[in-house]
Amino acid sequence: MPSDYSTPDSAPSAVDNEWQRGELPQPGLGEPEPGPPTAPGARPESPVEAAPGPEPGETAPEAAAESETPPIVGAPPAPLTLEAAVESLLFVADGPVPVARLAEALEVNGREVEAALETLSATYAGRGLSLQRIRDKVQLTTAPAAAEKVQRFLGLAASAPLSRAALETLAIIAYQQPVTRPQIDAIRGVNSDSVIKNLLAKGLIEESGRTEGPGRPVLYATTAEFLQHFGLTSLADLPPLNLDGLRPVPAAEILKG
Repeated sequence: MPSDYSTPDSAPSAVDNEWQRGELPQPGLGEPEPGPPTAPGARPESPVEAAPGPEPGETAPEAAAESETPPIVGAPPAPLTLEAAVESLLFVADGPVPVARLAEALEVNGREVEAALETLSATYAGRGLSLQRIRDKVQLTTAPAAAEKVQRFLGLAASAPLSRAALETLAIIAYQQPVTRPQIDAIRGVNSDSVIKNLLAKGLIEESGRTEGPGRPVLYATTAEFLQHFGLTSLADLPPLNLDGLRPVPAAEILKG
């Protein structure tokens, strides 16, 4: 039976004759055997075998090393100053806050709060915010110089000017506070009921207590709205009042009514 493989006794083929004559290079002695044709544009294979990739579900060594690197932690925040703490409380408050209430909330004494308020007031100089002081209370507000721009931005109509009687009554209360209606009437020489009601409605004055005298009349004082209306940061900003030439009012006349 004929074999599929050639044997040593087989007759030399035409190719063998060419090898013998040196017309064809023998395998392993000359140029390497050509491999399969390469598709156009394909990169030839590297003689160095590529390293096998990670199995599914495994992480490459480099990625594992990266994931084990601890995250960079930033520097700790600077400690909160008392001035910053006071400022934050005034910012969230919906109205004037007593200094004693601030001291209680921050667990410090009133002198420390007052010192912090002085520092804040100096910081706000020339800026868009200011501190308003009304007796023992303080409030964070927009600067009086910015009032017109704030009103325009919020679409607020300019308030109607106060009457001469209202300004007169308001001046008495501002400089003499706390003051009763009989005392106001005695200084003005006329009844001030309607004017006081108007000022109360505008929020420029408020009831601040009662006297211990006969009938215990109500005491009136100005408000933070009064300071805002006239561009003041505190009652200390009121211009000095010249009282020369004013007649003294008898006590009986003051307590009348």
